Amino acid sequence: MIKDCSIGVDLGGTNLRVALVSRAGEVLERTETPSCPVAGGDVVENLATAIGCLFSDRVAGIGLAVPGLVDAQSGGIVTSPNIKAIEGVNLVDIFSRRLGVPVFLGNDASLAALGESVAGAGRDFNSFVLLTLGTGIGGGVVINRKLLETATELGHVTVEASGRPCLCGNTGCLEAYAGASAIAAAAREAVSSGAATRMKNHDGNLTPEDVYRYFKDGDAAAIEVMTTAGKYLGVGIASFINIFSPDAVILTGGLTGAWDILVEVAVREASRRAFPPLFQRVKIVPSALAGNAGIIGAAALAFS
Repeated sequence: MIKDCSIGVDLGGTNLRVALVSRAGEVLERTETPSCPVAGGDVVENLATAIGCLFSDRVAGIGLAVPGLVDAQSGGIVTSPNIKAIEGVNLVDIFSRRLGVPVFLGNDASLAALGESVAGAGRDFNSFVLLTLGTGIGGGVVINRKLLETATELGHVTVEASGRPCLCGNTGCLEAYAGASAIAAAAREAVSSGAATRMKNHDGNLTPEDVYRYFKDGDAAAIEVMTTAGKYLGVGIASFINIFSPDAVILTGGLTGAWDILVEVAVREASRRAFPPLFQRVKIVPSALAGNAGIIGAAALAFS
């Protein structure tokens, strides 16, 4: 049997995406389920079930994209603020023994950047920064068409020195102001503080999608929450432009659906803060792969 495919796995704080991918970066088959980040065993068994649905003799290897700091050499997860259940778990050892194929591990945002460079918007640029705007915020950097193999925890740069606590243990992180969880938390704070807002009539916990819907309806508190998140995102983007002087900043993840407020505000803020010559040459664009960037990058890691 010719081993002409690999399996790419993208384990997010909310969803688990698994795909069978060709050597050319084409997604042949794909599944998506909730991550179930409740306990270590739940996550591992959920992974095993999803991978098993696509595994066959055609599979040359498996690439795992996970959030947080990873030790690619040992196959362990050092820290994962949004999925605590996988910290200290050696996924490489578990799945290589179970399935008998090579298994590789990488940070999810870095592998999303690799995916964009292989088959997405990154093909048009020599150097770019990728930001994943989801439950949290991750980052990957490609310089001269090579993935920068450092932590690149861009969501955990400090944007407010004495700011909100972050799940990573720091305070004032970009993720704590512009991630999806942060947006929902800020909306709930606005409601509890007695702000005049229709969001107080919402049943149950407010989600980022709810906040965006209220924003579209003209709710002043929702507009303030989204605008503030966009400004902080712009602060982060300006810093990354000043540090890496990229050709592009590529944005992916669920929050890019709010491009008309979150990203537009971020671009305006970044234009105020970045060095003008650097900002003028950079393009800020959406991902060409959307939810497939991480799994394509993970699959590419397995082939490499």
